[in-house]
Amino acid sequence: MLVIVVPGAEFFDETTNEFVDVEDVVLELEHSLVSLSKWESKFEKPFLGKEKKSPEEIAGYVKAMLITPDIGLEVLNRLSVENLTEINAYIESKQSATTFGQMPDRSGSGEVITSELIYYWMVAFTIPFECQYWHLNRLFSLIRICNIKNSKPKKMGRHEIAARNRELNAQRRAQLSTTG
Repeated sequence: MLVIVVPGAEFFDETTNEFVDVEDVVLELEHSLVSLSKWESKFEKPFLGKEKKSPEEIAGYVKAMLITPDIGLEVLNRLSVENLTEINAYIESKQSATTFGQMPDRSGSGEVITSELIYYWMVAFTIPFECQYWHLNRLFSLIRICNIKNSKPKKMGRHEIAARNRELNAQRRAQLSTTG
C-alpha cells in the first residue's frame, strides 16, 4: 500500500467571495488486481495493453487505486507532480525479493492480459483470492513461480550437454591441478 499526502491549498470561492484554505489530505492507494479490474470495468479495455492512456484514463486508474473512502475529484485534481511521480514509482516497483534467472529470448504469445485472464491464472494455480489485493507485480511473480514449478523440465540438447561437460571437466582439472 502507498500512502501519499496531497498538499493543501488556498482557493477563492466565487459564491462567497472569500478565500478558503483546504487542508492536506492523506490518501491510501493500492496497485492490485482489484484496482485493475475496477479500471477495466469502467473503460472496457485492457489496462496492461500497449495502447497509450489518456489523462482521463490515468486519473481513472489513480481513482481505482484509492482505498481511502469518500475522496472527491477536487482532491485528485490537486495531486502534485511529486505525488504522481511517487504513484508511478510505486506501480513500477517489484514488491518482491524474488529474482528470476536469465530466461531464453522468446516472443510472447500475443495474448492480451486482462483482469479476467489473471483471475483465471489464480484459479488454475489455486492461488487464494486474498492475493487479488496484493501489489500486482508481486502477484505476477507468484504466478510466474507457479508456472515455472508446474512446467516439465526442459531437456538439454546435445550441444548444451557437451558444453556443460567441458565446463565441469575444466573446473575439475583446475581443482586437481591436472592436465587431463
